[in-house]
Amino acid sequence: MAPSPRRSSRKDANALPSMSSTFWAIMILASLLIAYCSQLAAGTCEIVTLDRDSSQPRRTIARQTARCACKKGQIAGTTRARPACVDARIIKTKQWCEMLPCLEGEGCDLLINKSGWTCTQPGGRIKTTTV
Repeated sequence: MAPSPRRSSRKDANALPSMSSTFWAIMILASLLIAYCSQLAAGTCEIVTLDRDSSQPRRTIARQTARCACKKGQIAGTTRARPACVDARIIKTKQWCEMLPCLEGEGCDLLINKSGWTCTQPGGRIKTTTV
């Protein structure tokens, strides 16, 4: 003899299945949208944090953190003063100016110990970046 299905005497025991299929479809779509929106497209970067310190006269220290989704053979770097995916060879050889880190019209020079670069504006202002 087959066992009979158990029935619960609690009123809320079957509450979950009675929710409409529309509700569950919306929940699934919302979850997928949240998961998709947190993904970066391949070869792109976004700034996660940006911190500026202007406590010293005539000097501003800026620190930024970027999140990148680089393609194979690329690594996070800087192009035109924005985070970007650059050829990994540039980072390995510390030839920073090859990734074009300065803005249009600025000159790029390596620091003596290759720990970073300077961008010189036409007016003489110098921006130094260290890695």
